[in-house]
Formats: sequence, structure tokens, C-alpha cells
Amino acid sequence: MLKNLPSAMKAAFPHTIPVLTGFAFLGAAYGILMSARGYGVLWILLTSSVVFAGALQFIGISLLTSVFDPLHAFLIAISVNARHLFYGISMLEKYGGTGKVKPYLIFGMCDETFSILCTAEPPPEVDKRAFMLSVTLLNQSYWILGGVAGGLIGPLLRFDTYGIDFVMTAFFVVIFLNQWRAQKNHSPALIGLGAATVSLLIFGADNFIIPAMILIIACLTIFRKKLEKGAED
Repeated sequence: MLKNLPSAMKAAFPHTIPVLTGFAFLGAAYGILMSARGYGVLWILLTSSVVFAGALQFIGISLLTSVFDPLHAFLIAISVNARHLFYGISMLEKYGGTGKVKPYLIFGMCDETFSILCTAEPPPEVDKRAFMLSVTLLNQSYWILGGVAGGLIGPLLRFDTYGIDFVMTAFFVVIFLNQWRAQKNHSPALIGLGAATVSLLIFGADNFIIPAMILIIACLTIFRKKLEKGAED
């Protein structure tokens, strides 16, 4: 498979160009914020390589600069990344038989990689495992390079960084809009929006993520047959 990696990288790169442009700015924003809090390029490189969880890394900046509370950090990590449980379930079939690269594919799963792997298919001459590995490697490398670049230019900037972390929210909105345009059946997206809105109103902004995920998976399970029929039609 590694022998086929160069051709797989070539095939995967066009699919990851939107992620490259997004992660260049998102990673730079993260690097600038880390730099503003006194953390250098090595810290940025380490967290982006070992953690690689965009939203959680932004939240982690405040965790690094506050009183250490491991239970609080654990609960926040679970809440923010709960959606990855459902990503993993939906990728069980795709990741089956990927062999030694499977642990990295699981580790490197992010919203953007999930979106690409769900919709993109490699050319017939390209090994599927090498293609999935290439998408994952490229997307993480974009995030790392963006963060390092932000860490290098951060000390040269002289402006208030308050609110710069909103770029992560904006990027999620763009991903949602792209998926909306790419899919003709919008029922799953509407279920997600509805479940998130109801959970937000009931549980509040600090506690709605996990209930929303549970409600979404329940609705998708209940209406699975109707949704599959609608997709086929």
C-alpha cells in the first residue's frame, strides 16, 4: 500500500483543497491565540500532532491557562467530541480491512476528513486504503502547518485576539452548507438542526451537545427506512 501512496496522494489532493484553504486560516488562528497566551511553536506543533481536535484545541487554550482540573477537562473533551462516536459507527464498514493504518485513520478522523471520505471515491487504479490514508494525512498536515505558521507570525502582530476563535464556528457552517448543496435529500440535516435547537432550548448552551447527539441518533434510527427510501428516490 505504501508503494501506492504517491499516486493516492495525487488523487486525494484535489478533494482536500477546500480543507487546505480552511485549515490554513483556522490553524493560523489557533497558532496566533496560543502565541498570545505565551505558548511557542513547539507547543503548537505538539498539540496539533497529538491532540488534533480543532474545536477542543481552541477550548484547550483556556484549560492550559486556568487552574488544572482533570475531571472538568475530561467532561469538556467528551462533550465537544461526542459527535465522533457517531462518525466512528458510520465508518465501521469503510474502515474494515484497513489493517495497520486503521489506528491512524481512527485517530485522524475529523469533520472535514469524514465529509470527504463519505462522498469521495478514489479512481479505480488507486488503492482505497491508500486513498483514505492520504486524505487523513493531508488534512492533518494542513492543520499542523497552519498552526505553526500562526505561531510564527503571532508575536509580530499587535491587535486584540478576542473573538478570533469564532473562525471554527464559521468553518463548521461552511461544511454544513457544502453538504447541503451536495445532497438532494435534506431530511437528515433538518433532523440535526431540529434536534440541536430543541436540546439547546431545554438544556442550555453549556449542556446541549450530548442530548442533541442522542436525539439525532434516535430520530435517524426511528425514521431510518423512510430516509433510505427517500435517498433511493
